[in-house]
Amino acid sequence: MCPEDPLKFLEEKIREIMEKGLDGILWDTCIDSSLRPKLKRISETYLRILFGLNDEQLMTDELCGKAWNFYSKNLKKVYFQEWMQYCLLQKNSRALVKRKMAVAAAHYDTRITRVVVQKWRAWVQFRKEQIALAAMRIQKVFNDSFHKIILKAWHAEAQSSAKTKAYFERLVKGDQEEYFDKQDDVQYSSTSETVNDEISNIPERAVLQIFHYINLIDLARCAQVSRTWMLLTQASSIWTDIDFSSVKHKMQDKTLINILKKWRPYVVRLNLRGCSSLHWPSFKSISECKNLQDLNVSECQGLNDESMRLISEGCPALLYLNLSYTDITNGTLRLLSRSFSNLQYLSLAYCRKFTDKGLQYLGSGKGCHKLIYLDLSGCIQISVDGFRYIANSCSGIKHLVINDMPTLTDKCIQALVEKCQQIMSVVFLDSPHLSDVAFKALAECKLVKVRIEGNNRITDLSFKLMSKSCPQIKHIYMADCQKITDVSLKTISPLKYILVLNLADCVRISDAGLRSFLEGSSGTKLRELNLTNCIHVTDASLMKIAQRCHNLTYLNMRYCESVTDAGIEALGNLTSLISIDISGTTVSDMKFCQGAKDLEYCDVSYCFKLTNETVKALAFNCHQLTSLNIAGCHKMTDLCVQYLSGVCHYLHFLDISGCVHLTDKTLKYLWKGCTQLRILKMLYCRNITKQAVLKYSAKLEKQEYNDADPPAWLGYDSGSSVLPLNKKPKTGPEKAKALYQNENKEAT
Repeated sequence: MCPEDPLKFLEEKIREIMEKGLDGILWDTCIDSSLRPKLKRISETYLRILFGLNDEQLMTDELCGKAWNFYSKNLKKVYFQEWMQYCLLQKNSRALVKRKMAVAAAHYDTRITRVVVQKWRAWVQFRKEQIALAAMRIQKVFNDSFHKIILKAWHAEAQSSAKTKAYFERLVKGDQEEYFDKQDDVQYSSTSETVNDEISNIPERAVLQIFHYINLIDLARCAQVSRTWMLLTQASSIWTDIDFSSVKHKMQDKTLINILKKWRPYVVRLNLRGCSSLHWPSFKSISECKNLQDLNVSECQGLNDESMRLISEGCPALLYLNLSYTDITNGTLRLLSRSFSNLQYLSLAYCRKFTDKGLQYLGSGKGCHKLIYLDLSGCIQISVDGFRYIANSCSGIKHLVINDMPTLTDKCIQALVEKCQQIMSVVFLDSPHLSDVAFKALAECKLVKVRIEGNNRITDLSFKLMSKSCPQIKHIYMADCQKITDVSLKTISPLKYILVLNLADCVRISDAGLRSFLEGSSGTKLRELNLTNCIHVTDASLMKIAQRCHNLTYLNMRYCESVTDAGIEALGNLTSLISIDISGTTVSDMKFCQGAKDLEYCDVSYCFKLTNETVKALAFNCHQLTSLNIAGCHKMTDLCVQYLSGVCHYLHFLDISGCVHLTDKTLKYLWKGCTQLRILKMLYCRNITKQAVLKYSAKLEKQEYNDADPPAWLGYDSGSSVLPLNKKPKTGPEKAKALYQNENKEAT
C-alpha cells in the first residue's frame, strides 16, 4: 500500500480502529480489500502465502490426523472436567446428607437423653426424699443416743468430781492415810480378780502393737508370761524394727549375733546407738541383713572403716544411715558413694576424722545423688571447699543440720546454696559467725523450717528476707539472737502458715511486736510459742494470746519477769493447751488451769510464791498430767503430793528439788497413787531420808537425790526462810536460769 496522502490514510484507519474497537481489529485492516489475499477458512494458516504451498499440500492425511487428535484430546479434556465437576457435586451432596443425618441423629439422641434425664431426675428426687426421711430418722436415733452418752459421761464426771472433792476434803481433815489404805485394798482386790480376764481379752493385734514399744528385756519377760504370749513374741512383724539402744549397757556381740541370725530376713530398721561394746563379729552379722534400710550406729566405738566395708557389701538397700560420734574416715565416705546409691538420710555429726577430700568422694562412683537429709553438726574440720564438694555431689538436699559449728561462715552457706537450691529446712544451733548474708543466699530456697540459736549477727533483715522469699515457712526458731527486735515480728506478720515460733532469750522483743504478729495471718494457727526470758513481755501479750491463739498447744514463758497472775489466769481459756512453762516468774497461787483439761506438762519451778493450792487446782482439773516440775517452790508440803497421787495416775516425771518441807510420806503417797512414775528428782530435800528413797524408788527408771542444804542462789535456807539480800549471791537468779537452760539443752 502506497497511499498518495499518508496522513489522511492514517487518519481514516485510526478513526476506523476507534469505531470498531481493539477487539475488532484484524491483521489486514489497513490493507485495501482488493489487495487482500484469498485464504480458505479451513486451513487457518498463511503457510501457502509464506512458503508458496498449494491446497493439496496443506490438507495432507498426516495433518488431518494431528488435527483430529488435537480436537479429540480437547474434547476429552472438556468431558473429563465436566465429569470431575459432576463427581465433586455428588460427593458434596453425600457429605451434606451425612451432616444432616448426623445433626438429625444428635437431635434424636438429645431428645432421648432429655426423656431419660427427666425420668432420672424424678427418680433422684424421690430417692432424695427417701434419704432425707431416713436421715431424719437416723438423726433422731443419733441424737437420742448422743444425749444418753452425754448424760452418762456427765454423770461419770460428776461422780469423779464428787470423789475428788471428797478426797481433797479428807486430806484437809487429816484422815487421808486411812482413806488411801481402803482405796488401795479395794483397788488391789478388784485388780486381782479382773487382771487375768483383761489380759486374755486383749486382741492379738493390740498385743503385737504394744510389743513394738517395749525393749528387748521386757519382750523376753513377756515371752515367759504364757504360751500364747511366747508365740506372739515370735511374730516376724515385731522384729522388723529392733532397738538395741534401750539395752545398750547390757548388749554384747553374742546376744546381737544370736538375735540377728534368727531374724535377719525380716530386719528393716536397726538401732545400735550407744552400743560401745560391739566389735567386728557384730558388724559382720549386720552385713547379713540384706533387707536392712535404716541403720543407726551412732556412738558405736567399735565402728571403723573396715566394719563399714562389711556393711556396704551386704546392705546395699540402705536409705537411712547414722554415723554420728564414730571414728570413720575418708575411706567410709568413699564406700558410701560406691555402695549406697539410694541413700537418702546421712548423719556425720561429730565425726572429726574425715576431711574435705572425703566429701569430694561423695560425688564419685555412683555417688550419693539421692541424699535429701544431711547432718554435719560438730564437723569443724570442713572448709568452704568441703561445702562446695557437697553441693556438687548432693544437689538434692532438702534438710540440712549443722549445729555446734563455730567455723561455719557465710561463705560456706553461699558455696552450698549455689547448687543446692531445694533446701527446705536448716538448723544452725551455736553457729555464731553466720549473718544476714547467709540468709540472703538461703532466700533462693523455699524454706519451711529455720532453727538458729546463739547468734548475735543476725538482724531484722533476715526476717524481712524470710517474709519476702519464704511464704510457706512454718517453723521459726531464733533463740538467743540478741539483735532481733519487734520489727522482725511485724515483718513476718503477713505470713499465713507459721505454726512454731521460738524467740527464747531475744530480750528486745516486747508487747508491740507480739501484738502485730498475733493479729496477723498466723495468729490463729500458731501451735507452739516460746518467749523464754523475754523480759519486756507483759500481761498484755498473754491477753492477746488467750484471745487469738485457740490452737496453741505449747507455751513457754520462763523467766518473763513482767508477767503477773492476771496474765496467767487469762490463759485459762486456752482449752487446747497441753504444755506450759511459767518457771521463774513472780506469779502466786492462781487457777489458770481450769479450762486446760488436757494439760500434760506443767513447769512452775522457782515460782517462790506458790503453795499447795496451786497443785490442788492442777490435780483437780488436769487428770491427764504426765510431767510436773515444782522445784524451788519451798512452800510446798506433803499435802500437795497427796493431791497429785490421788488423782494424777498418769504422772511420769516429777521434780520436787528444793521443796524442803517434804518428808518420807511424799514417797509413800507417790508409790501408792502414781504407779506410772518413772523419773523423780529430789535434790536438796533434807526431810526425805535415804532409807525411804531406797525403799520406794525401786520402780523408778531414774532418780536424783541428796539431802544437802539448799544452795544460797535459791534464795532460802533449809527452814524455808528467805535469805537476806546481803547474803544472796549477786548471780543467784542467773545461776539458776543458766542451770536449767543447760538441762533443757542437754535434753534437746
